[in-house]
Amino acid sequence: MVDYDGRLSSVYAEGRRVSGETVRSWMNAFAGLAPKQRPLGVVDLGSGVGRFTPALAEAFGGPVYGVEPSARMRGTAEANATHDRVTYLDGAAEAIPLPDQACDVVVMFLSFHHFPDQQRGLREVFRVLRPGGVALLRTQFRDVMPDLFWYAYFPSGRAVDAGMYRTLAETKALAKNAGLEPDDEPVWVDADEPRTLRAAYERLRHRALSTFEHLPEDEIERGLAEFARDAADRPDEPVPSYPGAVLRLTRPSAP
Repeated sequence: MVDYDGRLSSVYAEGRRVSGETVRSWMNAFAGLAPKQRPLGVVDLGSGVGRFTPALAEAFGGPVYGVEPSARMRGTAEANATHDRVTYLDGAAEAIPLPDQACDVVVMFLSFHHFPDQQRGLREVFRVLRPGGVALLRTQFRDVMPDLFWYAYFPSGRAVDAGMYRTLAETKALAKNAGLEPDDEPVWVDADEPRTLRAAYERLRHRALSTFEHLPEDEIERGLAEFARDAADRPDEPVPSYPGAVLRLTRPSAP
């Protein structure tokens, strides 16, 4: 487990900042996977510092509840990611503080791998969704992981990341056990913004990815030093971008 009330809470907002264009790309993708009517009520489950929460209110027009167990991450969201239709709540995937059938959409943006009990979390998602509602699971799958360029600097990173995620088949099985119907395949969204080697280093040096919480400190120090040298030598060299997977899970409509 990762302590988001510790070091990560102080670096996350800067180290995981996303551009307005990236946010719009994700909102367009989510809109295409959600029910067509508007407004829709949304739960941003594991909302963190609120990177996407206000945009969900704009995209779907209804109330949005950012559910986040970390008090410090939630406090940052309440200070910096406000919206008149957004409410941040102290809660967790296994205990969402909302009544049954309270929303139309649940967004899990890179939070699923942090759920202590994923099966229980998905049952809670089923509970708070209205019939016909959808959960949009933005995650990675161990059997289709991208070969991230920065693994070259941190060789243990690939194994660490693989250990965090389930396979696509395992994820779909958990969803079905919770009463949700997964799509056959995820949708792949090209929302990653282009970056240079210098920009990528400036982002990664904050160690805001949870991967770094599991890497040996000496490997982190060596990798950052090598990365910094390469960024200084080749600052304008472009680095690869990677599409992100979204698996739609639907709560079946009532008969």
